Amino acid sequence: MTTAAPLTSDLDLFSDQALADPYPQYRALRDLGPAVRLSRHGLWFVSRYEQVRSALADWETFSSAQGIGLNDGFNDAWGSALINLDPPAQTEQRKLFTDRLSPRALRPVAEDIDRRADELVAELVSRGSFDAVTDLAQDLPVHVIMDLIGWPEQGRDQLLDMAAGWFNSSGPACPRTAASVPKVEALMGYLAEVVAKENLVPGGFGWTMLEAHKRGEIPVEGAIGLLAGYVVAAFDTTISAISSGVWLFARHPEQWELLRSDPSLVPAAFNEIVRIESPIQVFSRVTTRDVDLGEGVTIPSGARVLHSYGAANRDERHFPGPDRFDVRRNPVDHLGFGYGNHACAGQGLARLEAHAVFKALAARVERIELAGEPVRALNNITRGFRSLPVRVL
Repeated sequence: MTTAAPLTSDLDLFSDQALADPYPQYRALRDLGPAVRLSRHGLWFVSRYEQVRSALADWETFSSAQGIGLNDGFNDAWGSALINLDPPAQTEQRKLFTDRLSPRALRPVAEDIDRRADELVAELVSRGSFDAVTDLAQDLPVHVIMDLIGWPEQGRDQLLDMAAGWFNSSGPACPRTAASVPKVEALMGYLAEVVAKENLVPGGFGWTMLEAHKRGEIPVEGAIGLLAGYVVAAFDTTISAISSGVWLFARHPEQWELLRSDPSLVPAAFNEIVRIESPIQVFSRVTTRDVDLGEGVTIPSGARVLHSYGAANRDERHFPGPDRFDVRRNPVDHLGFGYGNHACAGQGLARLEAHAVFKALAARVERIELAGEPVRALNNITRGFRSLPVRVL
């Protein structure tokens, strides 16, 4: 008797259908076992909460040093990026992020974020209807993050479109991945030009990174990778989380009423939004040894492994009623921002921005309604919307 056959699946998690609604596939794979080999792509898929969290905490076994992408082109191009490094190199470069994104460092900008959010929401509410992606969710991340980096005003509008292809380009060989390559090449070229010309405002995070490069602490490729990580991760995760929250509240008006009646629930509600609609759905690493996950499942050394934040955050073994949106749940242990040494360094900033937006909405909006058909932004790695027409009352 062998356990190998039942723990192999031909599900294609990167098809349009799966990306639009991955949760039935996630459940099926969780039920099969603690890890399942996806035969279409030659990957191992880990989807249960306990195993995903344990793997993310064990960088020596599940290594990022061979890249987190599912194709060689992405991993070769971004080999010096922070996300593709293990300690000690990763620890040293990550400090450039954490020093500038710590709660203490962000305290001076918190008031400005609240003010911007309040002004933005007031203007949108006066209109009555708007797109929760392009009009609401994109505004704060673009302006706040660009100011923190010290990005020149010229060129900011180009970054959103170029950055949108970065996560897609890390996917497996498929048309969606191939179509993203020109955008990523343009992004790399643009960032390289900014670094070469030192076209950043002194005092911002970007200038700190440039100084580290000039001192010889990081190579030019690392400097470009750090800028890319700051821009891309901050854009995609925050924009997706805010717009997904608006969508969830439009579909669950009773949860919006709970939040309106008690705005102190905003932090808990944001945790629940990130849990149930994780902005980053999957990342991959490579095993450095055979890994016994129990139930007769062993992932061999040298295997490419997909760890699914999105599946783990809906694991009924850990979260009761995982498909139920409940702003009072407060799942502080969700994995939506990752875990371990590669946990999202910018999650504090994302929380500041999202909390400010939802507090401003709660103060002014009695009800959120869908005003048109939402359009998903199908992406190999992230989950979010391209368009979300809403009406507020």
